[in-house]
Amino acid sequence: MGCGASHSVETTNTTPINGQAKSHLTPRTNEDMTTSNKIYGREIKSKDDFKVSAIDLVSAKTGKIAMDYQLLSPPLGSGAFGEVRKAIHKLTKLERAVKIINKSSQSAEDQERLINEVDILRKLDHPNIIKIYEFYQDSKFFYIVTELCTGGELFDKITKLSHFDENLAAETMKQVLSAVVYCHKFKIVHRDLKPENVLLESEKEDSLLKVIDFGTSKEFNPNTKMTQKFGTPYYIAPEVLKRKYDEKCDVWSCGVILYIVLCGYPPFNGASDKIIMEKVAKGTFSFPAEEWSHISDDAKRLIKRMLNYEPETRCTAEEALNDGWMKKYGANSAKVEKPIALRALNNLRTFRAERKLQEATWVFLVSYFATKEEKDELLKTFRALDLNGDGLLSREELIEGYKKIMNAAEAEAEVEKILKTVDSNNSGHIDYSEWVTATINRQGLLSKQRLEAAFRMFDKDGNGFISTEELRSVFGQHVSGDLWKELIKEVDDNGDGQISLKEFKEMMMNAQPS
Repeated sequence: MGCGASHSVETTNTTPINGQAKSHLTPRTNEDMTTSNKIYGREIKSKDDFKVSAIDLVSAKTGKIAMDYQLLSPPLGSGAFGEVRKAIHKLTKLERAVKIINKSSQSAEDQERLINEVDILRKLDHPNIIKIYEFYQDSKFFYIVTELCTGGELFDKITKLSHFDENLAAETMKQVLSAVVYCHKFKIVHRDLKPENVLLESEKEDSLLKVIDFGTSKEFNPNTKMTQKFGTPYYIAPEVLKRKYDEKCDVWSCGVILYIVLCGYPPFNGASDKIIMEKVAKGTFSFPAEEWSHISDDAKRLIKRMLNYEPETRCTAEEALNDGWMKKYGANSAKVEKPIALRALNNLRTFRAERKLQEATWVFLVSYFATKEEKDELLKTFRALDLNGDGLLSREELIEGYKKIMNAAEAEAEVEKILKTVDSNNSGHIDYSEWVTATINRQGLLSKQRLEAAFRMFDKDGNGFISTEELRSVFGQHVSGDLWKELIKEVDDNGDGQISLKEFKEMMMNAQPS
């Protein structure tokens, strides 16, 4: 059962796709996993090292989730190991999905895999990957809080439409492959990509897609082949069956998904899992004329590249994403209005925080309070600037964007300053959360209501002041007591060693550009 599902928990349901049985997981076996346990924070030794990014806010919390969330009934979905509920955060009033897993149903190995999945998800920052907000546990349950997706599974959309036209298929695969390219760049392989593990953010026709279920994901070593057999019969790559494979197993799975969305049935089919996997092992497939005669040769050619039996000569996810067919049919139809794009680029240039604690709190506000509606237009601009579609803004892509409003020399100098200010994790590019943090409408985010709600989220004991221990619990950082005192001193006007609501508001209102 993977993180992120909005309305279902992993089952072995066999609802058909155009008469084909809905796929289910093969039994999961033990895997050598390196669990970094970074959920509990990273060591911060000096003020210069203190820089908070969105992933630092996802920490392990103990205690009752009901303190922070109202869990709604009935469940959105349930299974053998738990259920998924819609929840409302009591202070922000924003809706989330909460996956509740019964500890008694989990072996020690299952629990380690769950921790590994949360750790992987918290490090992924991409608009087409489900966002995790919080991870709780008490004596009986684990609780994983993610963004809420209300549009159902990609599987359901395929069932409803029977098959996609090439434009819809390309736009769909463009989003899925963008997420896969991003994962592979950070040496993460998914290993169970399928339409059931892709959610639609909403019921809108142009809904954003979200890849979910990183339960079988792994941080891989490019020089070492993986050996454990994970996956789903229809989508599993032949080299996985041989237990000697690399990240290109994800490309094969994406090739199968592309085949299915274009015709409505899988390329490797059979009455049982055994028969299906025997066909996968052979790797031969065809394009029957009845369904494929109207589909372009370029689409078929891309599928052949993705379903190349030999991993060594199979295209990479990035090559598939930049294939000519994808560029022709998957052009992003969303128009970015010029004033909105200019405002976002200007906000990016002027983003700054005078104090370390102010900067960290701004990241917190964006992560917990920014609504989907506030992010939508920013996402369009982000995607327009993201020329290679990998979900990251590189130095070169940013320069190209700024060259539209200034000369080349000015653009280069501006981008150098932006990277020093906005690139909070020092990755050399702007991640999606960093983009939103720097470009969002600041005045709206700093409303009286939001600031007071944020203060209450910091003020855990409700005494009207924020202490060093309360800051530690919010940011999940291993920071020395002396450093916390130094950070508080920057905004502690009366010198009492803690932050009042008045001091908190003054600190944040000064975050606005002059």
